[in-house]
Amino acid sequence: MFDKVLIANRGEIALRIQRACKELGIATVAVHSTADADAMHVRLADESVCIGPPTSSDSYLNIPRLLAACEITGADAVHPGYGFLSENARFAEILEEHNITFIGPTSEHIRIMGDKIEAKETAKRLGIPVVPGSDGAVKTETEAMKVAKGMGFPVLIKATAGGGGRGMKVATSAEDLPMAFSTARSEAKAAFGNDSVYIEKYLTKPRHIEIQVFGDGQGNAVHLGERDCSLQRRHQKVFEEAPSPAINAAARARIGETVAKAMQTIKYRGAGTVEFLYEDGEFYFIEMNTRIQVEHPVTEAITGIDLVLEQIRVASGAGLSFRQEDIQFSGHAIECRINAENPRTFRPSPGQITYWHPPGGLGIRVDSGAYQGYRIPPYYDSLIGKLIVHGKTRNECMMRLKRALSEFVIDGIETTIPLFHELVRHPDVVNGMYDIHWLEKYLGKS
Repeated sequence: MFDKVLIANRGEIALRIQRACKELGIATVAVHSTADADAMHVRLADESVCIGPPTSSDSYLNIPRLLAACEITGADAVHPGYGFLSENARFAEILEEHNITFIGPTSEHIRIMGDKIEAKETAKRLGIPVVPGSDGAVKTETEAMKVAKGMGFPVLIKATAGGGGRGMKVATSAEDLPMAFSTARSEAKAAFGNDSVYIEKYLTKPRHIEIQVFGDGQGNAVHLGERDCSLQRRHQKVFEEAPSPAINAAARARIGETVAKAMQTIKYRGAGTVEFLYEDGEFYFIEMNTRIQVEHPVTEAITGIDLVLEQIRVASGAGLSFRQEDIQFSGHAIECRINAENPRTFRPSPGQITYWHPPGGLGIRVDSGAYQGYRIPPYYDSLIGKLIVHGKTRNECMMRLKRALSEFVIDGIETTIPLFHELVRHPDVVNGMYDIHWLEKYLGKS
């Protein structure tokens, strides 16, 4: 096992990783920008190192400074969390070159799954169902038109190096395609430094279903069921639940076994999430995230497995602590992402939290690095906490969530809590009758 883990992240995920390390008896190193000097993960770590000014490129994305922090503190492993450098293959390689363990997959798997086209081709070879689309990147408008007409409109134009909804445009007809193609390429270039795009068939009312997988890097891999992340805005997840109200046990076993077998074949190491669109009983692969997900706590709630702790164990060479037959699903869990944003416009709302009262009670978990008096900096993602609720049934979970939301008080800034008060009372959400377009349509009408 590791002696000391450096956590190359901030906020709630940094605190989450710290807790897992503590339970394994591992010392922790927090890194932080000058803007995060008073952050909770910095206060609770065994050691902390300031790695630069607020800008991410000068701190959390600065590989030389992270390496220096490892050398100064003697950290023998790095956990990247999610975001920042968590899916940067070169970062993983550099750490290994310095005899520091990257707590995550191999750089090869990060690189393969980080390129949307290569990931899709890999999924095909592994027997994972994919969305119909172009064979590789589409370089010209003429080629794009030919591909789109061949599969039929509407189509989705996506950046090959994309993520978070950037470089992604829908063309509903041949007339829409030139503008969508041009805009997608421009956004991709600006966001990722790469204007390469590809085309997929656009499904009209799909759900976003993702399968949590875990491998030991030696050919053993399992799945831990699915999460339904269909309530989204601008391709950003807002509300996640497990299991999905749209998936039955047979469908869960079928897609879970397919994905687990694929991970066994490639000898995948650590935690990963294989994401699908699901429509009319069929799954269509869209991407794989080679890291821990923001919404991992709902899987932990229904399986009783600490995914972050398991990441650390597997990275240390200990192997998986469970087999597929050991995984049992119990009850229902829902996560609400609490963002420091206006609940209607989603405009960021940085500032000082003047009052902080999280909910409690049976089945309630709050993952957050926020506290009363904490000043939320304007430089990073607006996620300040996650409310996770578990119940024996979906109905019990929803009722418990309503109660928890009524107890959750945050003053001094705007948050998305008022939006969740509305959502948990809407008949479509209560009955699980929603797709990936539902939330944006709801916000457009209200």
